[in-house]
Amino acid sequence: MPRSPHRVWLATTLARIYPDTRAQKTKALALEAARGERISFQVAVRNAGCDRVDVKLTLAASDAVTTRVRRVGYVPVAHRNTGTEASETDGAQRLPGFVPDPLFPEDTAALGAEETHAFWCNVAVPNDCAPGVQRIEATVTVGDQVIATVRVTARVHQLVLQPRRDFPVVQWFYADALCDAHGVQPFDEAFWAIVRPYMRNLVEHFQDTIYVPVFTPPLDGVKRPTQLLKVTRTAPDRYTFDWSDVQRWIDTARGEGITRFEWTHFFTQWGVKHAIRIYEGQGDGEKLLWPADTGATSDTYRAFLAQFLPELEAFLRRADLLERSYFHVSDEPHVDHVEHYRAARALLRELAPWMRTMDALSDIAFGKLGVVDLPIPSIHTTHEFIDAGIACGTYYCCHPRGAWLNRLMDTPLAKIRMNGWLFWRFQAVLFLHWGYNYWYRSQSRQLIDPFTVSDGQSWPHWAHGDTFCVYPGKDGPIDSIRWEVFAESLQDYALLQTVGVDPRGPLLRALASFADFPRSERWLAKARAVLLRTRPGGSAHRAPSTAKVRAKAKAKVSPRRKAR
Repeated sequence: MPRSPHRVWLATTLARIYPDTRAQKTKALALEAARGERISFQVAVRNAGCDRVDVKLTLAASDAVTTRVRRVGYVPVAHRNTGTEASETDGAQRLPGFVPDPLFPEDTAALGAEETHAFWCNVAVPNDCAPGVQRIEATVTVGDQVIATVRVTARVHQLVLQPRRDFPVVQWFYADALCDAHGVQPFDEAFWAIVRPYMRNLVEHFQDTIYVPVFTPPLDGVKRPTQLLKVTRTAPDRYTFDWSDVQRWIDTARGEGITRFEWTHFFTQWGVKHAIRIYEGQGDGEKLLWPADTGATSDTYRAFLAQFLPELEAFLRRADLLERSYFHVSDEPHVDHVEHYRAARALLRELAPWMRTMDALSDIAFGKLGVVDLPIPSIHTTHEFIDAGIACGTYYCCHPRGAWLNRLMDTPLAKIRMNGWLFWRFQAVLFLHWGYNYWYRSQSRQLIDPFTVSDGQSWPHWAHGDTFCVYPGKDGPIDSIRWEVFAESLQDYALLQTVGVDPRGPLLRALASFADFPRSERWLAKARAVLLRTRPGGSAHRAPSTAKVRAKAKAKVSPRRKAR
């Protein structure tokens, strides 16, 4: 009987499997999990023949766990991202080329000659699962013929994973992109039907915060109006507000499990020079309430804010959101914008003394001057804030690259999995990223196809994989590999928090900075094994609470001064 040309093997989800990946011999795989965790693995199939073959994957497991299968899709990447050595690049020898990224809700794949495809498999372990070994069988068939069965064992530990606390994770959520990609109008019934699965997707990936477009976000150029608040001008400087769609956004998000809300920046991006674009009504016809070049602290804008901000406060108090909301002045001001920023912040402080603000800004001058309540510096300057005893969040976007933490199309997946570990190690107050679903050409309203364009048509300044982490599907989002691994890193953060690991203790000592840290599957597996075998409050030291970290930072005493 001739030997089958088809090869099947198992892999972890920290290895990208490319169309030309050669067959391996792994027929069994052992994983470990806390109760309440979601773990994952891949089943790879290679067609070594010269004809098309259609394969199907079926998982069999006990009723104690829940499984899910998705097909790994490939997308073209035209270049390697610049500023990154081959040693820090996944698939360096394959780029330009096809990269595995979207996860289609399918359990079948068509393989061409000498072609490899993979299936992404999730196993959800409920909190009440009995400790012990769970066995999962993965069977690959061609038609009625079984070509291989491979086996995964998942050792479930006694430890029950607790939800992450006191560490908001923010991915900017673009309502305009949903409208354009799905062909709906802002805030009609079709819009509300499509926005819900995207909100649910955030929660499924352990995000607890969403951007609220009470006004059209003043981010990355002039955007299509998506203004939740209905504004009516009743006199030259008098306005009335209808909050009904704002309330519906909040109610919809809460219904999907979101608990925190981030509100529109109040001043323009990259300079803090102007009032933001606010429209009459909700933007039909794009009639602005004032010229686009109206000054940030002009009498016109001051008069508007003096009426809007008290109503915002009243709305937040009625909805019990005041302590669950985050506010911005302006995105990414530079050091030469300090005086503009200071003036804008002073205006908000005068009109809304109850409001605390946070912003993505990387020059430590903003932190030292105290003009922002919570600075969110890029990871390449976050340690400057930490060493100065300034409580801060952290972010990355297109840069930095090289050895630095990121989650791009060519970032090794084990490196992406280190996000949660590094956030815990350096006790960041918050993580922010700008690109949940930015499906546009850079600084334009031109919709791109994210299945073929992953750089906003702005490479090399915009990196492949930076602008979005989900794709538009027929009825909602299609996850990416990067998004799944990032979510598992946040699950690791929750594991560190559940166990109470000392961020300065021996387990995490190898994490020296956001550019100097382990990035191997072996290190991750060994570290997770230590956590899974540790009782909360047992041999691991408890970490200081977020409140204590902030208090020490305010006192200019850094609790992590020796972390580097």
